[in-house]
Amino acid sequence: MAQIKTVDLTKTFPDAAGGVTALDRLNLTIPDGEFFALLGPSGCGKTTLLRTLAGLEAPTGGAVHIGEADVTNTPPGKRGVAMVFQDYALFPHMTVTDNIAYPLRVRGVPKPRQREAVLAAASELGLTGTASTAGLLDRRPGALSGGQQQRVALARATAANPSVFLFDEPLSNLDARLRLEARTFLKRLQRELATTTVFVTHDQAEALALADRIAVMQSGRIRQLGTPREVYRRPANTFVASFIGSTPMNLLEGIVRDGCVLVADSEIALPDGTVGRVAEGAEVVLGARPEYFRVSPDPVAGAFGGTVAVVENLGSSLLLTLDVAGTAVQAVVSEEEEPEPGAALWALPRQDRTLLYADGELVG
Repeated sequence: MAQIKTVDLTKTFPDAAGGVTALDRLNLTIPDGEFFALLGPSGCGKTTLLRTLAGLEAPTGGAVHIGEADVTNTPPGKRGVAMVFQDYALFPHMTVTDNIAYPLRVRGVPKPRQREAVLAAASELGLTGTASTAGLLDRRPGALSGGQQQRVALARATAANPSVFLFDEPLSNLDARLRLEARTFLKRLQRELATTTVFVTHDQAEALALADRIAVMQSGRIRQLGTPREVYRRPANTFVASFIGSTPMNLLEGIVRDGCVLVADSEIALPDGTVGRVAEGAEVVLGARPEYFRVSPDPVAGAFGGTVAVVENLGSSLLLTLDVAGTAVQAVVSEEEEPEPGAALWALPRQDRTLLYADGELVG
C-alpha cells in the first residue's frame, strides 16, 4: 500500500496556439488506503492526472511520488499500480483466466503462482461460479455482459496485488441498475483490500457515494478538496457550487442591505456566520440548494414569493421552479406538497444551509 504525492505537477500539450495546460502546478497528497475521487467536467484534467500517475503520460514539469519513491521517470509496469479503463481493455482473443493472468505473465511470475492469484481474485469477484452455476473463467470477453467484463477487469487489477488502484470512469458503460450494484461492490472491495485508490468520474453521485475525499477540478487546477459532506454542504466557490448536486444549487445575484440579501425583490436573511463579513451595498451571490427549502401557500417573511412555473417529478419528491420577479428559484418538496402550475407560493431557505459568495468565493 502506498501514499501518492504530486509536487508542482504540470502537463502541457502543444498546439498551434502555444500549448494547452492540462495540469497546472498541481500539489496533492493522497494518504495510504484512501479512496480518492477526481471530479470535474470534460477537459478539466482529471484523466490526464490519472494517466500521469500511471506513467502513461510524461509530465512537463514537477514530480510524482508513490510511497517513498519518486516515480516521475519510472515506466508504468514498475510503479506498482493497476489501472482499470473505461472500456475495460480486455483482450478479446483471451479467456477470462488469461486476461486476469496477463500482468503476472508479463512480470515473469511462475505459472503455479499465476494460477493461484487468478483463482483468488476471480473467487473474490464472483467469477468462479458455485456448485449450481458455471464459472466464467473459460469464456472470452465477447461472451460476457458489461457487468461481468467489469469484474474481470477488476480481477486483473487485484490479482497483481498493486500498491495503488487507478480507475478511469470504470462504471460509465453500465446501465443505471448495474452501476448502482457495481458502485456498492467497488466500495466494499476497496474497503476490504485497503488499497490506495484514485477514481476518475464526471458523475458526482458516484464521487459522493464512493470517495473518502473528492477533488473538484477545473482547467487543470483543484478548485476544492474535501470530504463529500464538505464539498456538498459548503462549496468553496461558485464553480463547485454550480457543479455539485443532482439538482443544481440556486445561485442568485443580490445586494446586501440591512442584514439581508435583496434578491429579485425578496429580502432573504444573511446566512449564519456572514453578518458583518460583507459591506453594506456589496454585490453578492446567495447559494441555496433546492433540498433545503420550506414552501408555503401563504406569505412568509424572509421567503421568496412567486408563482409556480414548472413542476418536475423526481420520483419520491418534486422539483418546483418558481418565477420570482423574473428570477427562477428551484425548491424540492414532497409529493404531498405538489402545487398547481401558476399557483402562488413562498419558498423559505434554511438559514443554516444558505451560503454567501463574494467575488465567486465562499464567505464565512
